[in-house]
Amino acid sequence: MTASRPALERRILAAIDATPSRIPVVLGDFRTGRTQLLHRLRERIGRTHCQQIDIERCATTPERFMSAIAGDSPFRIQVRGEPATAREAFDATLAFFDQARSAGGSAPATFLLDEVLELRTFESFPGLRTALRELLTALGASGNRFILTTRYISRAHRLLKDATSRFEVIHVPPLSSAEVRDLLLSIDGGQMVLRDEAGSESLARAVDTLSDGRVGYAQAIGEALSRMVEAQGVGDPVSALTGLLSHDGKLASSCAACYELRLHRARGYGALKAILEILALEEPLTLTEVAHRLKRTPGSTKDYLSWLEDVDLIVSQSKRYSFSDPLLRVWVRLYCRPSSPSDEEVAREVQTYALNRLPQPEPAMVVAGGGESDVADEDRKPWGIIEID
Repeated sequence: MTASRPALERRILAAIDATPSRIPVVLGDFRTGRTQLLHRLRERIGRTHCQQIDIERCATTPERFMSAIAGDSPFRIQVRGEPATAREAFDATLAFFDQARSAGGSAPATFLLDEVLELRTFESFPGLRTALRELLTALGASGNRFILTTRYISRAHRLLKDATSRFEVIHVPPLSSAEVRDLLLSIDGGQMVLRDEAGSESLARAVDTLSDGRVGYAQAIGEALSRMVEAQGVGDPVSALTGLLSHDGKLASSCAACYELRLHRARGYGALKAILEILALEEPLTLTEVAHRLKRTPGSTKDYLSWLEDVDLIVSQSKRYSFSDPLLRVWVRLYCRPSSPSDEEVAREVQTYALNRLPQPEPAMVVAGGGESDVADEDRKPWGIIEID
């Protein structure tokens, strides 16, 4: 099951179908559905006419990368011997992207390159210091068609600053409440979650708000809701999110992976963690306020903040810094401390997050079959969960 984004898909397909074709570069943060989008595009274009490549998973050495993508491709070109060096292997890769053809060797091939900036790892090999820029130059001059994605938005903008006009930057927009409703309906048991027509729009808006419009978060909340309704006959999105952010919850693991991956892609690991903890307690903050809490000079703090911006962990608006992902901020508040949080602390933190984002009053519990919950009215929160003392 993947989220349907018809307007976004039409825009991307229009770009590659144009004459001359453009190269869409799809930018989206963690959990925004970039890879799901490529899966859907692959099915629409046809597996024999396109090749999807997860660069993050297979970019090891230039030699092994070339061997892997050629061996897994529906396209065939003449490979002249085994490359003897990393430079030769990378040149062979660029030639493969340029010369591959589909439909009996006459039609242009289409490549879907997921996490294209991961090819930056090749720049540590001899003779490949400018590998990424060489790749963009080769793709821009090729007669084939390409769709690129990356989660590193700031780095992509810098890399594309001097690229040709053939490259078209497309930001993945947040989900709308209507798209969230469609996503919930596509989940197993989603019909039961949205059985009450009167409350279904309100529920979709609540999930949309709590998920920050991110496909991965909305899908996880919807799946948790479906399990709650199936098991208990009742459920609400805030309780579902609380379970997902508990110790063994799906989103707790996802946020931990996002946190570590981004920090390892940046510089200044320890100091960056400290700044994220500071912003988790209070945001937005100015440079001076962060430097004061960090007990470092404004100059060094400015460097740290720029490194966090480089991997899109934080954003700056009007010279005030805050998390780019609000749910990651909740995770940092809960888990970046000496001891793990209790279940009550997780629930309280998620309630605070929900209160700050959801309009009041929100609809009460989602009840399958129109039944009533046995929770006393005085124990209900406006969005339908029980107060925890």
